[in-house]
Amino acid sequence: MSCLRHPAGAYLRLEGSISMTSAVADDTTDKVVFGGVDSHADTVHVAVISDNGGHLADAEFATTAAGYAAALAFLGAHGHVNAIGVEGTASYGAGFTRAARSAGLDVVEVNRPDRAERRRIGKSDPIDAYAAARAALSGRASSAPKDDTVTGIRALHNAARSAVKARTAALNQITHILVTAPESIRARFGQLKGADRTDALARLRPAGDAVHVAVLTALKSLARRVKELTAEHHALTRALDSEVTAHNPGLRAAYGVGPDTAAQLLVTAGGNPERLRTEASFAALCGAAPVPASSGRTNRHRLSRGGDRAANAALYRIALVRMSSDPRTRDYVARQTAAGRTKKEGSPVASVGR
Repeated sequence: MSCLRHPAGAYLRLEGSISMTSAVADDTTDKVVFGGVDSHADTVHVAVISDNGGHLADAEFATTAAGYAAALAFLGAHGHVNAIGVEGTASYGAGFTRAARSAGLDVVEVNRPDRAERRRIGKSDPIDAYAAARAALSGRASSAPKDDTVTGIRALHNAARSAVKARTAALNQITHILVTAPESIRARFGQLKGADRTDALARLRPAGDAVHVAVLTALKSLARRVKELTAEHHALTRALDSEVTAHNPGLRAAYGVGPDTAAQLLVTAGGNPERLRTEASFAALCGAAPVPASSGRTNRHRLSRGGDRAANAALYRIALVRMSSDPRTRDYVARQTAAGRTKKEGSPVASVGR
């Protein structure tokens, strides 16, 4: 616990404060201040500046509920908090960001420090916290923090993707082992494919000489891993589907939009709320806004290689599904082809790529 002394002699007791430097003004009733936060795994360093950039105070707090409450009280003790610049609102600063927004305070993301200033005055927790506060004051930091409502979707989506990657790695290992395995093992399992091979390997009882036992034991272990990861992925996908449907049932119900695709689009949108002003801005965010490439009598657009490539891949999958089985999309492609455009130029995948 630390105490903040006002010039009048009163002390403000701050539960959760670890260390503090202060210079509090006499009257904070109508004073407008800006906050800055340098976040770490176990602590956040909070700084307060006036509306003309003057340093008022800074303190360090634990990353606990009590610490966040003390940090907000510390900020409020210096005046009306106009905005708080936070480094890492989606990582170490996520807890403080949630607490501040729950208290009705405006939080902005400080994406990167001022490199020129860092070279000039160096780096420390108080320096970084004051720099974050100045970024909020100047408007250099104006991005909204990532949307907290998609945190659960992001966690499930990342877990499901990691399960798929691990499963693919295990399947590749099985294939590579079988390439160099003894002839009897290759003859027995080399012709099997997919689930049939995995099931057969998972039921193995390794026997034979030392080489056969070692190879068969490795194959059995990998096959069981594949089955476990498959079941894990199915469970995560079901949970993800429920979460996505509850969050945005309209998106999930759209033709060609599965749980994974819907989750990726929601994660992209939730991670970039300041860029979602229009449909065109979202298209640009996803790398699906065609870039003009006209010259003279040639009037054409080229594929955009910018934007969020994971979201772009999600749109690509939707377009492929619709081109194969959605009547409206197939009619659109037919009209574009009849107008003289190539399949690449006239199809829904013309502005997206893998």
